[in-house]
Amino acid sequence: MSTSATTNEREEGLVFQPKFDASGLVTCVATDAATGDVLMVAHMNEEALRKTIASGDAWYFSRSRNALWRKGETSGQTQRVVEMRMDCDQDAVWILVEQQGAACHTGRRSCFYRKVEAADGGTRVSFVDAERRFDPDAVYLK
Repeated sequence: MSTSATTNEREEGLVFQPKFDASGLVTCVATDAATGDVLMVAHMNEEALRKTIASGDAWYFSRSRNALWRKGETSGQTQRVVEMRMDCDQDAVWILVEQQGAACHTGRRSCFYRKVEAADGGTRVSFVDAERRFDPDAVYLK
Protein backbone atom coordinates (compact mmCIF):
# COMPACT_ATOMS: atom_id res chain seq x y z
CA MET A 1 0.00 0.00 0.00
CA SER A 2 1.40 3.33 -1.00
CA THR A 3 0.75 6.10 1.51
CA SER A 4 2.48 9.13 -0.02
CA ALA A 5 0.67 10.72 -2.94
CA THR A 6 -0.44 14.09 -4.20
CA THR A 7 -4.12 14.97 -3.90
CA ASN A 8 -4.60 14.58 -7.64
CA GLU A 9 -2.88 11.17 -7.69
CA ARG A 10 -4.97 9.97 -4.78
CA GLU A 11 -8.28 11.28 -6.18
CA GLU A 12 -7.85 10.58 -9.89
CA GLY A 13 -5.26 7.82 -10.06
CA LEU A 14 -5.69 4.06 -10.08
CA VAL A 15 -3.12 3.31 -7.38
CA PHE A 16 -4.46 2.05 -4.05
CA GLN A 17 -3.18 4.71 -1.63
CA PRO A 18 -5.18 4.68 1.61
CA LYS A 19 -4.88 7.86 3.66
CA PHE A 20 -4.77 6.82 7.32
CA ASP A 21 -5.57 9.39 10.02
CA ALA A 22 -3.19 10.41 12.82
CA SER A 23 -4.12 7.21 14.69
CA GLY A 24 -3.33 5.07 11.64
CA LEU A 25 -6.99 4.33 10.84
CA VAL A 26 -9.50 4.70 8.03
CA THR A 27 -13.26 4.63 8.61
CA CYS A 28 -15.10 1.65 7.13
CA VAL A 29 -18.82 1.51 6.35
CA ALA A 30 -20.23 -1.99 5.91
CA THR A 31 -23.47 -2.49 3.99
CA ASP A 32 -25.48 -5.58 3.19
CA ALA A 33 -24.69 -6.56 -0.40
CA ALA A 34 -28.20 -7.94 -0.94
CA THR A 35 -30.28 -5.09 0.53
CA GLY A 36 -27.96 -2.07 0.58
CA ASP A 37 -28.76 -1.50 4.25
CA VAL A 38 -26.00 0.06 6.34
CA LEU A 39 -24.94 -2.54 8.89
CA MET A 40 -22.12 -0.90 10.80
CA VAL A 41 -19.31 1.64 10.85
CA ALA A 42 -15.90 0.63 12.16
CA HIS A 43 -12.23 1.38 11.62
CA MET A 44 -9.40 -0.40 9.85
CA ASN A 45 -5.69 0.02 10.35
CA GLU A 46 -3.23 -1.04 7.66
CA GLU A 47 -3.12 -4.64 8.91
CA ALA A 48 -6.93 -4.95 9.00
CA LEU A 49 -7.14 -3.56 5.48
CA ARG A 50 -4.50 -5.98 4.23
CA LYS A 51 -6.16 -8.98 5.90
CA THR A 52 -9.58 -8.01 4.55
CA ILE A 53 -8.25 -7.77 1.00
CA ALA A 54 -6.23 -11.00 1.27
CA SER A 55 -8.85 -13.16 3.00
CA GLY A 56 -12.20 -11.75 1.84
CA ASP A 57 -13.32 -11.69 5.49
CA ALA A 58 -13.96 -8.33 7.19
CA TRP A 59 -11.20 -7.37 9.64
CA TYR A 60 -11.33 -4.27 11.81
CA PHE A 61 -9.31 -2.43 14.43
CA SER A 62 -11.01 -1.82 17.77
CA ARG A 63 -10.10 1.57 19.21
CA SER A 64 -11.54 0.68 22.62
CA ARG A 65 -9.60 -2.60 22.87
CA ASN A 66 -6.61 -1.38 20.82
CA ALA A 67 -6.71 -4.68 18.96
CA LEU A 68 -7.24 -6.20 15.53
CA TRP A 69 -10.35 -8.40 15.17
CA ARG A 70 -12.06 -10.47 12.51
CA LYS A 71 -15.80 -9.89 12.37
CA GLY A 72 -17.49 -12.97 13.82
CA GLU A 73 -14.45 -14.57 15.46
CA THR A 74 -16.23 -14.51 18.84
CA SER A 75 -19.91 -14.31 17.87
CA GLY A 76 -19.97 -16.35 14.66
CA GLN A 77 -21.74 -13.39 13.00
CA THR A 78 -19.32 -13.15 10.07
CA GLN A 79 -18.99 -10.77 7.13
CA ARG A 80 -17.78 -12.00 3.74
CA VAL A 81 -16.67 -9.10 1.54
CA VAL A 82 -18.33 -9.01 -1.89
CA GLU A 83 -16.87 -5.67 -2.96
CA MET A 84 -14.64 -2.98 -1.48
CA ARG A 85 -14.54 0.66 -2.54
CA MET A 86 -12.50 3.67 -1.46
CA ASP A 87 -13.88 7.19 -1.29
CA CYS A 88 -12.50 10.05 -3.39
CA ASP A 89 -9.55 10.94 -1.16
CA GLN A 90 -8.99 7.35 0.01
CA ASP A 91 -9.56 8.01 3.70
CA ALA A 92 -12.73 5.92 4.00
CA VAL A 93 -13.61 2.40 2.92
CA TRP A 94 -17.01 1.04 1.91
CA ILE A 95 -17.49 -2.71 1.92
CA LEU A 96 -20.49 -4.60 0.64
CA VAL A 97 -20.78 -7.80 2.64
CA GLU A 98 -22.69 -11.02 2.94
CA GLN A 99 -23.66 -10.83 6.59
CA GLN A 100 -24.17 -14.07 8.48
CA GLY A 101 -26.52 -13.41 11.38
CA ALA A 102 -26.34 -10.00 13.02
CA ALA A 103 -23.80 -7.24 12.45
CA CYS A 104 -24.26 -5.42 15.76
CA HIS A 105 -22.64 -6.53 19.02
CA THR A 106 -26.04 -5.88 20.67
CA GLY A 107 -27.43 -8.84 18.70
CA ARG A 108 -29.29 -6.73 16.15
CA ARG A 109 -29.04 -7.05 12.37
CA SER A 110 -27.64 -3.50 12.04
CA CYS A 111 -25.98 -1.07 14.44
CA PHE A 112 -28.43 1.54 13.16
CA TYR A 113 -31.59 0.42 14.98
CA ARG A 114 -32.72 3.78 16.37
CA LYS A 115 -34.46 6.54 14.44
CA VAL A 116 -33.75 10.16 15.43
CA GLU A 117 -36.72 12.54 15.35
CA ALA A 118 -37.52 16.10 16.34
CA ALA A 119 -40.10 16.10 19.13
CA ASP A 120 -41.71 18.89 21.16
CA GLY A 121 -38.78 21.26 20.71
CA GLY A 122 -36.26 18.53 21.43
CA THR A 123 -35.00 15.31 20.00
CA ARG A 124 -35.94 11.71 20.66
CA VAL A 125 -34.97 8.31 19.38
CA SER A 126 -37.22 5.34 18.72
CA PHE A 127 -36.47 1.73 17.87
CA VAL A 128 -36.75 0.53 14.26
CA ASP A 129 -35.77 -2.94 13.08
CA ALA A 130 -34.49 -3.54 16.60
CA GLU A 131 -35.30 -7.20 17.22
CA ARG A 132 -32.33 -9.18 18.50
CA ARG A 133 -31.00 -12.09 16.47
CA PHE A 134 -28.86 -13.36 19.32
CA ASP A 135 -28.34 -12.76 23.03
CA PRO A 136 -25.09 -10.82 23.45
CA ASP A 137 -24.71 -11.94 27.08
CA ALA A 138 -24.71 -15.57 25.94
CA VAL A 139 -22.31 -14.92 23.04
CA TYR A 140 -19.82 -12.53 24.61
CA LEU A 141 -19.02 -14.26 27.87
CA LYS A 142 -17.08 -11.98 30.19
